[in-house]
Amino acid sequence: MTEEFNIQGTEKLVAIADQFAQQGKVTGIKAFGSGNINDTFLATLDDSKEQHFVLQRINTQVFRQPKLIMQNMCTFTEHVRKRLQHTPLNRRWEVPRVLLTKDAEDHFQDADGSFWRAISFIEGSQSFDTMRDRAQAQEIGYALGMFHNLISDLPAEKLADTLEGFHITPLYLQHYDEVLATASVCKNAEVDYCLRFVSDRQGFAHILENAKAEGKLPLRLMHGDPKINNVMFDIVTQQAVSVIDLDTVKPGLVHYDIGDCLRSGCNPAGEETENWESVYFDTDLCQGILQGYLSVAKAFLTENDYAYIYDAIRLITFELGLRFFADYLAGDVYFKVKHSEHNLARAIVQFKLTENIESQEMQIRNIIKDVK
Repeated sequence: MTEEFNIQGTEKLVAIADQFAQQGKVTGIKAFGSGNINDTFLATLDDSKEQHFVLQRINTQVFRQPKLIMQNMCTFTEHVRKRLQHTPLNRRWEVPRVLLTKDAEDHFQDADGSFWRAISFIEGSQSFDTMRDRAQAQEIGYALGMFHNLISDLPAEKLADTLEGFHITPLYLQHYDEVLATASVCKNAEVDYCLRFVSDRQGFAHILENAKAEGKLPLRLMHGDPKINNVMFDIVTQQAVSVIDLDTVKPGLVHYDIGDCLRSGCNPAGEETENWESVYFDTDLCQGILQGYLSVAKAFLTENDYAYIYDAIRLITFELGLRFFADYLAGDVYFKVKHSEHNLARAIVQFKLTENIESQEMQIRNIIKDVK
């Protein structure tokens, strides 16, 4: 019975993948990657030019407007393709292409109403979950800088905001205050530490949004999830060749991406450690990422942009801790947890990282100044 179900399931997947196979025929399909939002598969073709493509079923519980996501993706990938045609780079760089169905649609809905899309596969590449060294940090920075650079001249209003409120720290603070007002808090040393930590930084939460409102920081397009494993590396050269996972690309501040990339990339202890004393912000990796980033991003950044980079690193780290702590107080309704104190432990990691960033403010600001 199970074997028959698997065969039928595979046949159904091949039939869906076939909708996107303009050249050749689909000869195989298998689960692919470790993403925990969309269902992702790698399709194999009997075509000599393009042997694979990625097939995904979009999670419409998370992405409630999948047609807007596809509209966004088609708009900015086409923009980048034209940019690269006019000004080719002196190294390999690829942007995933949206593949159309035989009916020239950017998606396919099956009989169950599931929403499917296909994107090109970056051949000869791999991703990593942790930062190995400064050379790799520089490539991560280059990748984010190149991504921002190639869409820097695409007006933000051309893309829909598919995740309203994302990275708007004052809104997370407002949610935290609402949760705190109704939560029955069991006080202990860790909870007291978090309560005090948030209380001491209430005013700081508005720094980037205020700068945007005052016209100091322009609304641009951002990736939304620039973590290390969304950068693809050439297997031979070990150079970054692409940035993937493009569902969260939307109007915002590039500072959210810069801050998040540095927050996640410069914490060798990782987000899940419970050895809080080991948490620190590695300024050597920070320098590597910023060198790589600014080598391409300086083409579009302003003086004000540089002035707020340190604040972005500090703020995004604080913001994630705030979100973890608010979810802990709310009873773990957003983030998946393995035990009852999991979100509290995660919050403390981010708050300890924020403290370490604050203690190295002058050094980080000097790095920003030196690599400009």
